[in-house]
Amino acid sequence: MSVAAASVGLLGCRVCGLLNRVPTTPGVRACARCGSVLRARKPDSIRRTWALLIAAYLLYLPANLMPILETGSLGGEESDTIMSGVIRLWVGGWWPLAVVILIASIIIPLVKLTALAYLLQTVRDGSSVHRRDRARLYRLTGMVGKWSMVDIYVGALLVGLVQFPPLATTAPGPGAVAFGAVVVLTMFASQSFDPRLLWDDGVSGTARHG
Repeated sequence: MSVAAASVGLLGCRVCGLLNRVPTTPGVRACARCGSVLRARKPDSIRRTWALLIAAYLLYLPANLMPILETGSLGGEESDTIMSGVIRLWVGGWWPLAVVILIASIIIPLVKLTALAYLLQTVRDGSSVHRRDRARLYRLTGMVGKWSMVDIYVGALLVGLVQFPPLATTAPGPGAVAFGAVVVLTMFASQSFDPRLLWDDGVSGTARHG
């Protein structure tokens, strides 16, 4: 039968991974291997993660509704949102790239935001159901999150390809800033969330803030 390390007087170091026995003397608990401060849980994990997550949700709409790429040429000026860019690539025969950008830039960020909100809510409710599956879900959000910047890289590539003044100029639009902020905020939210909270029973102030 598996047991939590804290229940047997052990704390895991988040820097080097060493399991340390909790000292009985008062004072700052440090890892025996690397000297990092040991904490049973990340301080204010729930509140920090919620704050970052709400900010990311608020920026998700402008990131998708505002132009992410602005192009000027002799024929006039055009601006594309992420979705209009996906449609333009699809119509132009670049459907594999369109599918990648659709998944990486619209679907994955929304899925990651929803997954983190779900994990936070289950921790708040003190749920003990499907803990192992929820831990896997947290690891999965970290794995797929790196793909959500793909369209920014593609946009930078397009800028380099068509930047031939005075024939054509391309520049990132305000949507690119909002989208980049969404990605960064979700990354910080994922890092601030303490997955060890998934294994706590009930709502404990020590578990949340220790």
